[in-house]
Amino acid sequence: QVHLVESGGGFVQAGGSLRLSCAASGRTFRSYAIGWFRQAPGKEREFVATISSSGSTTTYADSVKGRFTISRNNARNTVYLQMNSLKPEDTAVYYCAGKWQAVTTTPRAYDYWGQGTQVTVSS
Repeated sequence: QVHLVESGGGFVQAGGSLRLSCAASGRTFRSYAIGWFRQAPGKEREFVATISSSGSTTTYADSVKGRFTISRNNARNTVYLQMNSLKPEDTAVYYCAGKWQAVTTTPRAYDYWGQGTQVTVSS
C-alpha cells in the first residue's frame, strides 16, 4: 500500500508559481506511477500530469503543457508538480494519486489518493 500526502498549495496571483509535493509512505513507492489531478467546484476531476515509476516518462494535459512540470525523487518518496505561469482557471483542489506500474491518465485507474491541497489563482 501507499499513503499519499499533498502539500504546497496556496494563494497566488496570475503569472505566479507554486510547487506542490506529494509525499508517500511505503517501501514500494518506486514501483508506482503517480498522477496529479485537480477538481474545481462544480466540475469533474481532471487529469493534470503523470509520471512513470522510474520517472522516465511524463504526460501532461494540454491545458498545462509548457507551464507545469512533474518530477519525482524515489530516494525521498516524493513527487513534485512545479506550476509556473499560473492562470485563474488553474484554481482547484489538486490531488496526487498512485497506481501500480503502468501510467494512465484515467482517474478511476488509480488506487491510492491523497487528501488534496487547494490552489487558488487570482486575476
